[in-house]
Amino acid sequence: MNFRKEWKRLVIIALSLYLLINIGVYIHYANKGTLRSVHFDILSLVPYVLFSTFSITISVAALSLVFFLTNKTVRLVLRSKPALVAFIILFVYYIWSLFQGLLEYASGQILYVKLSYMFLPYNPFQYNPSMALLPPSFAHPFGTNSNGEDILSRVLYATPSDAEISTIVVLSAILIGGVIGILSGYFGGIVDEVLMRITDVFLAVPGLILVIAVSVLLGESFTSAIIGLMVPWWATYARLFRSQTLVVKNMQYIDAAKLLGLGRLKILTKHVVHNVIDAVLAYAALDFGNVILTYSTLTFLGIGLLNPNTPEWGSMVSHGVEELPQAWWYPVFPSLVIVIIVTSFILLGDRIQDVISGRVVY
Repeated sequence: MNFRKEWKRLVIIALSLYLLINIGVYIHYANKGTLRSVHFDILSLVPYVLFSTFSITISVAALSLVFFLTNKTVRLVLRSKPALVAFIILFVYYIWSLFQGLLEYASGQILYVKLSYMFLPYNPFQYNPSMALLPPSFAHPFGTNSNGEDILSRVLYATPSDAEISTIVVLSAILIGGVIGILSGYFGGIVDEVLMRITDVFLAVPGLILVIAVSVLLGESFTSAIIGLMVPWWATYARLFRSQTLVVKNMQYIDAAKLLGLGRLKILTKHVVHNVIDAVLAYAALDFGNVILTYSTLTFLGIGLLNPNTPEWGSMVSHGVEELPQAWWYPVFPSLVIVIIVTSFILLGDRIQDVISGRVVY
């Protein structure tokens, strides 16, 4: 069986099995009257939520590995040892983010808070002054903070939000910047002039200043931080898409497509987008780390948090700095996690750029 050619079929089969299993579990609980009862026991839903969370996470992990290991370009990227190590770190990072994020979401839906930290070493919100500022130990590998809360548990709890915000911001920037950049580069003239002048306005203002201004204007919340990052982030992608489109639109196959009578929309979607996306994706791999670093800076400054005690990597570093030099572990370990994740994106992104640009041959 050629897995590289059959991966789409594998995806369909796996998702079908997942849906059938979850429907079966739902029917089981429905027959017991759990879901029909107005006053059902919340704890009776926990096994179903855990099963769904595990099955989604394992399915995504397995399907991702099948795709990665059967893709020739990905295998070439992973021949580099630094890129392979970075890939493993980021794979674990995203799988944990998915698993923990689903638990946090489900705990809010069924109003069972304990579910959100069930698989963490400790309750990340447990206030315990008698355990304040304990140094790293076997019981608390990252030590504890000034409230006696376990730092490792808080770092793990905060992971989904950083993964979520980086994914949303980068994908939205690719979408918005892609539409603007491709239209600008392909049509040229007044369209190019207007769209690029708008883009220049966003590029002229320092990105971090604009992010802070928008976030503060919209109020202290996770959503405002996302919007604040999205507002300036698309401009670089618009420039990148435009430059790639200017190269592609003069290629002979574009002229051939026009001679065959293909419409502009067909040419843009089938030929232009397909041939400009590779270079953009290589840059995007690096940009995930930039978003995480910028968001950590925002939370370090206390922006984008409704509750100052909300576990976020940047805010943990900010609070930990106040305890230096006695409690050095408080800011050091969250900072180290940020450095490891951002560096992993840089190493993997550099390798992807080398492969796509042809500096590494098959």
